[in-house]
Amino acid sequence: MIEIGFGPQVCGELAGGATREWLVTDGLGGYAMGTVSGLRTRRYHGLLVVAGETPASRRVGLVSLDPAVTLPSGARVRLGAHEWSSGVVDPRGFELLERFDLVDGLPRWRWRIGDVVIERELAMTHGRPGVAVVHRLVAGGPVRLELSAACTWRDAHGERRADGPAPRMEPVDGGAVVEGSFRLAGPDWTPEGQWWLGVHHREEAARGLHPEEDLWYAGRFAGALDRPGDTVSVLAWAGDLADEPPPATEVVAAARRRHRAVVAAAKPADPVEAALTLAADAFVVRTSAGPDVVAGYPWFGAWSRDTMTSYEGLFLCTGRADEGRALLRSYAATLSEGMLSNTADTGRVEYNTVDATLWFLHAVSRHVTLTGDTDLGDELLPALHAVVEAHLAGTRYGIAVDPADGLLTQGGTPGTALTWMDARVYGVPVTPRTGKPVEVNALWVNGLAGLAELTELAGRDAADLWRLHARAREAFGKRFPSPAGWLHDVVDAPAPAYPLGGAAYHDDDLLRPNQLLAWSLPYAPLEPDPAVLRRVAAGLFTPLGPRSLSPDSPDFAARHRGGPAERDTAYHQGTVWPWLIGPFVDAYRKAGLPTDDLLVGLEGHLGDYGLGSVSETADGTPPHAATGCPFQAWSVAELLRVRRPR
Repeated sequence: MIEIGFGPQVCGELAGGATREWLVTDGLGGYAMGTVSGLRTRRYHGLLVVAGETPASRRVGLVSLDPAVTLPSGARVRLGAHEWSSGVVDPRGFELLERFDLVDGLPRWRWRIGDVVIERELAMTHGRPGVAVVHRLVAGGPVRLELSAACTWRDAHGERRADGPAPRMEPVDGGAVVEGSFRLAGPDWTPEGQWWLGVHHREEAARGLHPEEDLWYAGRFAGALDRPGDTVSVLAWAGDLADEPPPATEVVAAARRRHRAVVAAAKPADPVEAALTLAADAFVVRTSAGPDVVAGYPWFGAWSRDTMTSYEGLFLCTGRADEGRALLRSYAATLSEGMLSNTADTGRVEYNTVDATLWFLHAVSRHVTLTGDTDLGDELLPALHAVVEAHLAGTRYGIAVDPADGLLTQGGTPGTALTWMDARVYGVPVTPRTGKPVEVNALWVNGLAGLAELTELAGRDAADLWRLHARAREAFGKRFPSPAGWLHDVVDAPAPAYPLGGAAYHDDDLLRPNQLLAWSLPYAPLEPDPAVLRRVAAGLFTPLGPRSLSPDSPDFAARHRGGPAERDTAYHQGTVWPWLIGPFVDAYRKAGLPTDDLLVGLEGHLGDYGLGSVSETADGTPPHAATGCPFQAWSVAELLRVRRPR
């Protein structure tokens, strides 16, 4: 594993410590998350965040556990950290941090108060919603440690205020049950019961969202740390509240063993691959329907496009093919009218993508190719053929194969954005990309060839599929090359002066990264031209991956910042997307261009934002500060995949 750790200059200064975040997950979609400094900067931060029926329906429970040390002199030193609506940060325990380390994926803090050193470690119980927090005296003493439990019980996307009812508290042996939903247990519990008013979340303020909430001070635990090695520990868990987890020290030790086993099973080639393997583990979750993928922490749930784009990196590069097999079968069951369901984040099943199903074809093909699991290919073959038939006949949202050229078009309807560039502002798509998008048709050509091979492996005739593939591939080669020197982003798009479905069309030659798939996929429709790739790189490539739009465009957005409307407007208009490093490196390799130095920035990024992981997005201009989810599945998966080419 790569070493990720910081000394007092980062830990003790909020510009460094509060902008680096750690994440520990429970394998169900729940998590513990916070910052190196200990300051909660997001509404999503907490020590026990519990997934509901779907990973996206999370609730925040135990928010913080604030340590306070009573020294032999009688002096009391508070080690927690909170920011308040007044702008005051109090207490400022981060100023006493001498070290933060991520060890086997678990966070560890060390505070020094003179000759007294206290260490905190935490881990989650895998497969059930629970967290264990261990405090250990490393040097000095004797001291007394108090741990103040700040709680809530609310949707992870919202806030709870003191003008509503206080959380319901029920005393139980060794602690309390909060709202009948989660339990706290530890030594010498003293109930308190009062509101802490006006806790401020600086990251929510920066995102243009409501930044304040009130927290319920439920009570405090306490214990003596007489000699080095002594511990004071607290458990918090949801689910079966009568089923107490193992002792906290055992939970931490078990988490370390599990993380090491996850890494060992993947047989990483170097410490960076080991770190990415462990990062990938956070996104693979177990639901009532079987394995699934959380698209990003802290706010995303399962999105089929992200899942299928991430599939090879998350499952096949990490030794999890059996889980992957179960996931593919589960997703195949959601097919309807030839389309894969998109997401349950909204609480309902939707079929509002043009590309998720094509990524599914790709994922199945890669699974069979890399594992030799022809049984799964045979089992899913009827469903995959039905996908092609539905696209030939036409399905939702005007998605259909154009009989004139064999390419896939999306007719579009007002208010929809069906490609991965799907941001909308006030209900209006920023990049509707109606017509024939380049990456959609690259995936279509790739999917037809992959399905033809699966069909032949099953001993069936694939001549019709090969004919469809050849026609679409030929049309792609004629239609997408642009006089600008790269590929059109969309062909047969409605002209701006005409409404959707109008009679006049144009071809969009904006320099975007979507064209990379035309060269990078296993059955890509085009052979890469090194000169063209260099032009694309000159306009799009950054240390954290390709931009979504060239800075030469008048619509280029340099920074992915501001309120929801500003951020969504910039989302695909110049913002950097690290997941695109996958197709970028693949295309470079196919062109025979050097790739050794293309990953340096992203590998350095593992210690910059979401620790040990890769962010969702970054600003389009230097220094390319990370934005969006600090922990993003397809960003991790694609970096891992291109480091392990097969």
